[in-house]
Amino acid sequence: MKCLIAGSNVKVLGKAVHSLSRIGDELYLEPLKDGLSLRTVNSSRSAYACFLFAPLFFQQYQAASPGQDLPRCKILMKSFLSVFRSLAMVEKTVEKCCISLSGSNSHLVVQLYCKYGVKKTHNLSFQDCESLQAVFNPGSCPHLLRAPARVLAEAVLSFPPALTEVTLGIGHGRRVILRSYQEEEADSTNKAMVTETSIGEEDFQQLQAPGGIAITFCLKEFRGLLSFAESANLPLTIHFDVPGRPIIFTIEDSLLDGHFVLATLLEQDPCSQDLCSPKPRQPVPQKQASSTPPLDDFTNDDIDCYMIAMETTVGSEGSRAQPSTSLPPVSQPSHDLAPPSEEEAEPSTVPGTPPPKKFRSLFFGSILAPVHSPQGPSPVLAEDSDGEG
Repeated sequence: MKCLIAGSNVKVLGKAVHSLSRIGDELYLEPLKDGLSLRTVNSSRSAYACFLFAPLFFQQYQAASPGQDLPRCKILMKSFLSVFRSLAMVEKTVEKCCISLSGSNSHLVVQLYCKYGVKKTHNLSFQDCESLQAVFNPGSCPHLLRAPARVLAEAVLSFPPALTEVTLGIGHGRRVILRSYQEEEADSTNKAMVTETSIGEEDFQQLQAPGGIAITFCLKEFRGLLSFAESANLPLTIHFDVPGRPIIFTIEDSLLDGHFVLATLLEQDPCSQDLCSPKPRQPVPQKQASSTPPLDDFTNDDIDCYMIAMETTVGSEGSRAQPSTSLPPVSQPSHDLAPPSEEEAEPSTVPGTPPPKKFRSLFFGSILAPVHSPQGPSPVLAEDSDGEG
């Protein structure tokens, strides 16, 4: 694989890497026939992001040498991020960038051609890996918002940097509400400050959502995508459903597109009810309570009821992540679950963002599809990929 990027687009690539670094610690780089794919997923499998840069984005793009399979690699995010650490310096000094990857050596080579004939070469160690893909379908989400990234970026400026989650909802008068989410304190007298911003319907290019709907998701990843979309002057589209279902952010352009898929809070913020709907929220039906305490939501996801899965393919040709078209409807999960069988191991808490007890994992299975295997493999429980090539 070899690609050459003009100076005007090097900063765009750097901005994309900065956005991905807010989610995962590893970067999956895969050259495809329809462009260069950069993907990442967080440790708790509750956030996934992908950028696909079309061949027209590059001055020169060669996915693979003739007769060779399409390569793919996994590198540390910090290593790749260090190449584009200072975006201001990249914009001022870098005239072009060359990225090359060969199966004959164990390094991804990134060369920066700067002013005055200076050339900086970075050799990044990588691991051979399978293709990381998330199966998701934005078209299956009934609610949609589309607005210039600048509008949403200005709306989140009022939130403190340390804020973890934000609630997005449709309030009275068809106004879009963004409110800081705070966990309920044990001491009701000690209340944290709650910040709320509202945006009029006229500021949105498209708004398809009923009044009263509200979902909560992580703000850190959202800010990363907003920063990229604003710098690229691209509109941002938000696809979402009921609380507990993933929210999908998309940006599209002739030269690139991006997808961010984030988990949402299963338990709705009670403070959002008064701003979004005068009607009280209907309680979720509960199963028969048992003497065994319920396990962590992270380890008790109903695979058949959620649409996101991590997919790995081993075929000779990589493919762009395509939306899944055969997804079952979601039933509201309950918090009290039947006691586990004796064979089940005690779950372990996986560190990461967002907290597993509040958000459901998006990536339930790892699907291995060898070239000789039939179509439609069954998903199995995914394991961490640390240390695996």
